[in-house]
Amino acid sequence: MTGPGQPAPPPGWYPDPDGAPGLVRWWSGSGWSDVATPAGPGVAVQVSPVLAPRPRPAVAPLPTEPAPAGNGPRAGWIIAISLLVLVLVVGAGLLVGRSGNGGTPAAQTTVQLPSPPPGPTFPPGTVRIIDEASGISYPFLGDGWYEWDLDPQYETSQIAGQYFTTQEDTPALGSFIAQCTSGPLADGYGWAGPGTLESTTATIADSVRGNYYPGPNERRVTRDEARTVDGHAAHLIEFQLSWDVPGYDATGERAALLLIDVGRPAPALLYISIPNTHAELYGVIDRVLDAVEVL
Repeated sequence: MTGPGQPAPPPGWYPDPDGAPGLVRWWSGSGWSDVATPAGPGVAVQVSPVLAPRPRPAVAPLPTEPAPAGNGPRAGWIIAISLLVLVLVVGAGLLVGRSGNGGTPAAQTTVQLPSPPPGPTFPPGTVRIIDEASGISYPFLGDGWYEWDLDPQYETSQIAGQYFTTQEDTPALGSFIAQCTSGPLADGYGWAGPGTLESTTATIADSVRGNYYPGPNERRVTRDEARTVDGHAAHLIEFQLSWDVPGYDATGERAALLLIDVGRPAPALLYISIPNTHAELYGVIDRVLDAVEVL
């Protein structure tokens, strides 16, 4: 990706090499990641002439037609009448609003503004991952994410879901990934029915911290709460890990563990983790958590 005699730029976020406006892509020091995403909080975008985006082809502007000329005095009368009607409508609205107060003067005037738009959600028809083994389903996250085909993990007896690779080679002789996976909880984590949801989730959080992240690391728990998923009792622990270990592109990760009592011998475990090299995807965590369904 670099010319003769030019040193490779350091790993980091750079403008998308395909020139897509507003998108960034991760450069590992020798190659580009598969995923290009919008820049977001926590993403420091670097600039390098070696990795400058390829210019996009120019698009000729569409021809525009001149606006039709007004009709002299007639156009002026139309505008004046329109403004008068607008004033009358607003005045009538104020009178109606006052009549609803039963003659009692209001302490303050409140203007009813439109409700803010909800956060990003998955559109109708989004493909879902159906995890029959654990008894839950959740959205497939789309381009750049791949169906799970890696090794099993300790905390579940079976595993389904999706992932993408964020670093091919690490000091632990494996790859580093972002993931959104699920499965029935394996034995040995303290599950003894719905009354142990909180303690079992805490045990799982300790397990994944020790099994899948560089150490030493620090953990800051951001959420530890009971939830209801599709009418079923559940518990959520979300935490932020940080470390300073040579050889890793990421220096931290945000992870969420959702344990759901699905009415089977083993509860369902949903595990979402996003390294801080892809911090713009942190919003995926809440979107998936809010979209989980019990089969």
